[in-house]
Amino acid sequence: MVNTTARRKTARKSTAKKQTPARTRTATQKNRQTENTEPLLREYFIDELKDIYWAEKKLVTSLPRLQKAAGSEELKDALGEHLDVTREHVARLEDIFGQLGEKAQAKKCEAMEGIIAETESVIEDTEQGTATRDVAVIMAAQKAEHYEIATYGGLRQLAATMGLQTIADLLNTTLEEEKEADETLTGIAENDINYQAAEENKEDGEEDTDEEEQEEEPEEDTDEDEEEEDAKK
Repeated sequence: MVNTTARRKTARKSTAKKQTPARTRTATQKNRQTENTEPLLREYFIDELKDIYWAEKKLVTSLPRLQKAAGSEELKDALGEHLDVTREHVARLEDIFGQLGEKAQAKKCEAMEGIIAETESVIEDTEQGTATRDVAVIMAAQKAEHYEIATYGGLRQLAATMGLQTIADLLNTTLEEEKEADETLTGIAENDINYQAAEENKEDGEEDTDEEEQEEEPEEDTDEDEEEEDAKK
């Protein structure tokens, strides 16, 4: 019995020794994967920061044109306030570049360039001073906001994944400010401007209809006038 017990203990020790290298190899493989992939992820992360940095700087020059095109004072004020916030976003991104030991560089953002181009077209296609123009301005601004919300949400998550919590917190601050701006624009549209734009269309249609009816009315008395002339003869 003693010899059997001893053999079992020896077998268990032998098994443990055989298993240890396998666990060590697995841990080593994971470490190597982290070493190989983190620089790639960091490179992508920095590239996306350059993209949104370009977008924010472009908005600093584009928002004043949207503000000028708007007719509603409430909308003008909201766009003006967000312009100030956007300047803070640019400065915040420069701070993030500094923390990463990188130079703040802008890489052309094709998506934002397209949104800005569409914004210019929308302004040209709508009449100054109309609620419809304001509707178009809000939609154009929100397209930019939605792009930024998606970008900052992704960047925040990547920063947290790489253990860059301070940077993740900064990106989250910007994300929340973008969401707030989007909600503000939605509120302005839903509470007032959308309804005004709908009434513009309705009133124009009614005026056209009334004018047509007024033009047709004199023709209805033609037969009666001819009968009166025949009776006099």
